Amino acid sequence: MIKLKTQINDMALSLETGRLAKQSNGAILASLGETVVLVTAVTSGKTREGIDYLPLMVDYQERFYGSGRIPGNYFRREIGRPSEKETLTSRLIDRPLRPRFPKGYALDTQIIATVLSEDAEVDPDVVAITAASAALCVSDIPFDGPIAGVRVGRVDGGFIVNPTRTQLSNSDLNIIVAGTRNTIIMVEGWSAVLSEQEVLDAIFFGQESLKPLLDLQDELIEKSGKPKITVPEPDVDIDFTKKVREIAEEKLLAAIQIPFKVERNEGIRRLKAEVWEALAEEYPGREQEISDCMKILEKDLMRNLIIKEKRRIDGRTFEEVRPISCSVGELPRTHGSAVFTRGETQVLAVATLGSSEDEQRIESPGGQQYKHFMLHYNFTPYSVGEVRPLRGPARRDIGHGVLAERALAGVIPPADDFSYTIRIVADVLESNGSSSMATVCGGSLAMMDAGIPIRDMVAGVAMGLIKENDDIIILSDILGDEDHMGDMDFKVAGTEEGIAALQMDIKISGISRDILGKALMQARDARRFILSKMKEVIDHPRKDLSQYAPKIITLNINPDKIRDLIGPGGKNIRAIIAETGVKIDVNDSGEVNIFSSSAEAAEDAIKRIKALTKEPEIGEIYVGTVKKIMDFGAFVEIMPGTDGLVHISQLENRHVKNVKDVVAEGDEVRVKVIGIDQQGRIKLSRRAAMNDE
Repeated sequence: MIKLKTQINDMALSLETGRLAKQSNGAILASLGETVVLVTAVTSGKTREGIDYLPLMVDYQERFYGSGRIPGNYFRREIGRPSEKETLTSRLIDRPLRPRFPKGYALDTQIIATVLSEDAEVDPDVVAITAASAALCVSDIPFDGPIAGVRVGRVDGGFIVNPTRTQLSNSDLNIIVAGTRNTIIMVEGWSAVLSEQEVLDAIFFGQESLKPLLDLQDELIEKSGKPKITVPEPDVDIDFTKKVREIAEEKLLAAIQIPFKVERNEGIRRLKAEVWEALAEEYPGREQEISDCMKILEKDLMRNLIIKEKRRIDGRTFEEVRPISCSVGELPRTHGSAVFTRGETQVLAVATLGSSEDEQRIESPGGQQYKHFMLHYNFTPYSVGEVRPLRGPARRDIGHGVLAERALAGVIPPADDFSYTIRIVADVLESNGSSSMATVCGGSLAMMDAGIPIRDMVAGVAMGLIKENDDIIILSDILGDEDHMGDMDFKVAGTEEGIAALQMDIKISGISRDILGKALMQARDARRFILSKMKEVIDHPRKDLSQYAPKIITLNINPDKIRDLIGPGGKNIRAIIAETGVKIDVNDSGEVNIFSSSAEAAEDAIKRIKALTKEPEIGEIYVGTVKKIMDFGAFVEIMPGTDGLVHISQLENRHVKNVKDVVAEGDEVRVKVIGIDQQGRIKLSRRAAMNDE
């Protein structure tokens, strides 16, 4: 067993190998504070034939026992699909690892990260990134490591590496950075609309902070690393490849420059069939190889077109954004809707308002949390002309939705100022690159259409990169083909003033500060252009909510009256909800929010609530019920749960010797409030009420 330690943000981080999960190819037990993560790396040892992708699976799972809790479901165990947090963290671990595998590696490989103990102050996600790299590094699986990951926060203007959750709650940015000693591989996070320079400084502060983690892994490799499996070079039939090129190159160059996606894909499909027909007799049964050769050729031609001829396949300049069109108020019965179209990417976004009862409840090992703003992204099969069954959201859908949600979360009004739960649904109607950023744009427009008082308009754009030796080209608003055949997908969302959220993935070994800085500045120009087009349609939230949105009426009651409103076992409040059709939310301070689409129903509910919670006022006359007879007077209930004393001297205009001569328990009597003492005890008078008749 080998265990090594270093310090991160005044906490000990340790990596241990050789004691647990020894039948895996590589296993690391990583800890930071009291957070402990076990990460294993396993390969099947079998090569997957005929694939053009890396067969890597990454799964992150949190155990409830890690925070001393038992799952709240019927079975009391972790079951079903991964939580949103688990899905997002699986993607977070996967993305910086994937570019570091050797080209042509085709062995089924699985990384499993299991949270065994969770410190309330330490998020396991960045621990798992570093541990996954370490597990691959000590294994015999080919991997160009080490890499490491850290989180960067900023409190009072100072950057913090791996901030605690308490520190993060006061931070104006939350960015995860993964990379090597000299390059950045992956970035993801949000900021409170900070400038490009501030975000860039944060990213490279994070990159500098990786060094102790990389040193630790280098020492671990030296002490326990295994010899790596040899990855055979793929066999290349040079003559066959040459013939495919001779037949296809000129026509393929013309085909990839067809400006429209559907026609372009159809032209390439027809050309593949033509090449296959030409070579079928000489090379029978090699249709897949023809397709593979043409994919490589297509990539080479597209990249050469950009680097050598300075042209993109759709004819745009490097900085040019595709044509944009926007519309709002598309759907009459919804609370707010928008269609955002950029080139051949189109998103329908719909905003819906609800009550606090509609908040999303999230159960996790760390406890229950509630979200009053949600964004759900749906990537439809017809958006790319495909036929496939409709299932639940895929990992990609969840990841894209959360990225767009983070971009918009910073402009959502606080719950104290706007008591609605907000849900945005984004349906991708067409896709040719950057549908997640189109979702940001559409969501912003839909919320303005709904009358939600967002603080600013937000837009997003995806940036690309083509890098060949010293040739470096940054592309604004990339197409799907530019994403697939390029070297970077860098999504940046924000307002005119700065960045709200960003996510970067690359397919090369890493990028420098200069490239990243230039990409951020070029993204700013593109974002501002997109915002200008959006503002031509709507430039501020509508003054009024939709007539179909629930109206919120807020009452304030004495906190001592909450129990009267709720009633025994919730009887009173459930009756009001059932009989009026409204939704009611009561907080501990006595604030009562009534949600209803009908003004009449809301008014009815208000009357009922006031009747149950009304405070007695001096001078008011009530018809009450005698609850108890005493020698010195009678206790009369004037409102549910509220009674006062009618002293014997206040029963009649004459002298009364015996209370029972005037009233009996259960009698209804008119009484007047004549006083309330400092303890809240109510003094009543039947005599004064009789005199006022």
